[in-house]
Amino acid sequence: MELRDLKAFMNVVEHGSFTKAASESFVSQPSLSKSIKKLENALHVELLNRSTRNIELTDAGSIVYKQGQKIIRSVHDLHMLLDDLSNIKTGTIKLGIPPLIGTLFFPEIARKFHKQYPKVHLELVERGAKMIGTLVENGDVDMGIVVIPTDERKFSVQSFVEDQFFVFINESHPLATQEHILLQDLKNETFIIFTEEFTLHDYVIKSCKSVGFTPIIGYKSSQWDLIVELVSSNLGVTLLPYSIAAKQTNKNVKIIPLLNFDMPWRLGVITKKNTYQSFALKQLLNTIRSEK
Repeated sequence: MELRDLKAFMNVVEHGSFTKAASESFVSQPSLSKSIKKLENALHVELLNRSTRNIELTDAGSIVYKQGQKIIRSVHDLHMLLDDLSNIKTGTIKLGIPPLIGTLFFPEIARKFHKQYPKVHLELVERGAKMIGTLVENGDVDMGIVVIPTDERKFSVQSFVEDQFFVFINESHPLATQEHILLQDLKNETFIIFTEEFTLHDYVIKSCKSVGFTPIIGYKSSQWDLIVELVSSNLGVTLLPYSIAAKQTNKNVKIIPLLNFDMPWRLGVITKKNTYQSFALKQLLNTIRSEK
């Protein structure tokens, strides 16, 4: 059964004659008759009583007409829904995002995106950056924000943020009066770092080893604000991106640049290669790109 044949049948019934239906739909009467005959052959029933001069439905014709109304309405609704998607009016996007990144950058992105597309729902899946790549690869989220470099054989990568690391240290610490700190000056200090599922966990250890020592780790946490509070309590030092400086307001914590140390913190937005991207997802990626 073809939709155009069903539409031809519906038009004839609704106009009450082949003549009027042909005139309104700009097709010939023979074409309408042919379409209805094709529909009857496809359904193996007779739809019209051809023994009368007026249009008269058979019992089967009445059923097909009523169901046809539902079919035509559903097709119309389908087009409307797809039009909504193409205009970014509706939809859901699942984002994999580490808690630290979410706190620092996501609220402003979400605010701008929601202002433009209020009916698009952003569903956040918060995990450590190490897990985000796996979620994107498995299709559990539509996109993720990770520390780069990452595997560009699997992912399309869009650079997002580049930041530098600073020392967060208690104001009473002897080094707190210095304008700069060498990373190796912290070799005897107790470090407070993120837990193992976060790339920042490996980053701090790798950075310390790069200048000749393995850090003494006193505490681990999944929350940056707790890490800062532990520093405030003089329980250790930490390395964090400077972006956090704008968020933290603890007066007991000094933020000091590292001297002769260049290992930037780079973030990227990743999507799985060779997979369908919804209109809403493409627009969100554009919104993130504009934040650079």
